[in-house]
Amino acid sequence: MTLRKYIDKVIEWVLVFLMGILVLDVLWQVFSRYVMNAPSSFTDELAGFLLIWVGLLGAAYVAGQREHLAIDLLIQRSSPKRRFKLEMMISVVVIIFALTVMVVGGSWLVYTRFYLSVKSAALGLPLGMVYLVLPISGLLIAYFDMDNMYNMVKENRKK
Repeated sequence: MTLRKYIDKVIEWVLVFLMGILVLDVLWQVFSRYVMNAPSSFTDELAGFLLIWVGLLGAAYVAGQREHLAIDLLIQRSSPKRRFKLEMMISVVVIIFALTVMVVGGSWLVYTRFYLSVKSAALGLPLGMVYLVLPISGLLIAYFDMDNMYNMVKENRKK
């Protein structure tokens, strides 16, 4: 199994696990609010944190699968040579964004939340743990795009 396939499988299982917890959390929230008439205090906050993780990890996974939302009219109407150049340029821009905004900016956000000992209100969870998904997702997106670029170059040389 290649590194890429291993990373994909790990992300898939993490996403399934997080979605399972999210479903159980929301079910408990609805049950406790409407059936027991005593809403649980932590479920709303936990659902929000889980949505952050599922959203960002899911975006990294989908970007790795090249299934992300894209307007590709220009690419579809381009010649193979121009398509290759456009896809390479787009990958470079995505890598720069992922590394600067998500990894560097996200790491700064995580560091400051841990340094300032910021905790969530209901769970008492360090917010640095919640925001840790930002640099993780940025690294994954950068890795996936670098791997895609490598595969495009390798495929282009065969032609």
